[in-house]
Amino acid sequence: MSTNTVTNWFGNIVSHPSVIVDANSIDDIVAVMKDPVKYPSPVRPVGSNHSTAPCGAADGGTLIRMKMNQILSIGTDTLTVQAGATHLQMAKALEAQNLQFYVNTEIGSLSAGSAACAGTKDASFEGEFGQVGSYVIGTKMVLPNGDLLEVTEAAQPDLMQLVRCSYGLFGIIYEVTYRIRPLTPMHVHHKTFSLEEFIAALPDLKALGYSLMYYAFPFDNCLTVEFRKYNPTATGEPNRSAWALRNRIWGMSGPKFGHDIEANVSNPVVRYSIVDASNATWRFQLENIVTSDYTIPPDQIINYPPVSDDSRYTFSLFAFPEDEFPAMLTDFFKFCKDYYAKFGYRSNLLYVGYRIAQDQKALLSYSYDGAVMTIDPVSTANPGWDTFLAAYNQFCSDRNGKPLLNQTPHLDAATVKKAYGDRFTTVANARKKYDPNDRLLNDYFRGLLS
Repeated sequence: MSTNTVTNWFGNIVSHPSVIVDANSIDDIVAVMKDPVKYPSPVRPVGSNHSTAPCGAADGGTLIRMKMNQILSIGTDTLTVQAGATHLQMAKALEAQNLQFYVNTEIGSLSAGSAACAGTKDASFEGEFGQVGSYVIGTKMVLPNGDLLEVTEAAQPDLMQLVRCSYGLFGIIYEVTYRIRPLTPMHVHHKTFSLEEFIAALPDLKALGYSLMYYAFPFDNCLTVEFRKYNPTATGEPNRSAWALRNRIWGMSGPKFGHDIEANVSNPVVRYSIVDASNATWRFQLENIVTSDYTIPPDQIINYPPVSDDSRYTFSLFAFPEDEFPAMLTDFFKFCKDYYAKFGYRSNLLYVGYRIAQDQKALLSYSYDGAVMTIDPVSTANPGWDTFLAAYNQFCSDRNGKPLLNQTPHLDAATVKKAYGDRFTTVANARKKYDPNDRLLNDYFRGLLS
């Protein structure tokens, strides 16, 4: 067993690579690929290592930590960066030039290399996609044999569709080009519905043309919906405090509160009464403070610390066809309550979800066949979390749910194959073409591809 110990950002996924390499140049990556004796397989790259599944585990192999993080060029509608650049870093550089991403995803430590080849989630704006990688239009990578390959949407659209969901199994990405857009004012407001009200109103809510994200509270039988829409005619000064409050509670004080309540209140009835009261306060703040006709889209991005602390949280995700979502959501609220009654476990935070438009930019897009709506449990990994996730995975798979390979823990081959079918086989076969000797294949992906 290697003496090297590496964890994901949350700290619950541990691997023991034999060798750790900090990649400061393309040559550093090429050297690893060309010397399998000095740098044994599997070779896995990581950025912030924020995934909740063991995508970056390199037990017995070589872990490449991507240190190449320079912004290479900003054009009127494109951004080119090294793969280690983070989304918060890039968003600030774009904002300085009155530009922005199409998808200003919450996790600011998401690296460009990960975004280019792995799944993400964010509620879609009208006429737009909700996955960061869908706006990646070019990548450069080092192949497992040490050769370099450039892939662009313009020249190789079919290969780009595969690269966007390759999870670092085709090669190690070192440069990424995004499509970007002008910085545009954004309206946001929140409204709380009972479960029954939300289901009844959902067709009308979708027709309004807002981006829809929601916080779900099964034990209070309600959801708070976040409505976002670009508002280019906004005047005056932007409200910079609305998202700052959301980010502080969602990214720091909320999880810290959940952690401390779990540690200090042993009686579950008392503990979850306190959690429910905190959630009620959160709904009030969303409705009354996180509201404005003029916010700046990059302000949604949260600056998570490089090393997690007691304010960390973890999560999972399944996406469902939107026409099946009302029935699924009703079942899910009942599932949470029944599971708590039977096993005494519930999340000590809450659940969130997103409406995400149909998107075929990646072959393994979870909204490839049509618009989806997600359910994402969030927790500080309180005792019972992993057992709950196993039941949650089965519940979701039974209802046509599609997981994310990097954000849905405890997946198995049967669940993934059921969700993605022939598209998953196509990606698996393409992987063999680019990596016939399994240089990049770790145990996690080997299990899914079996």
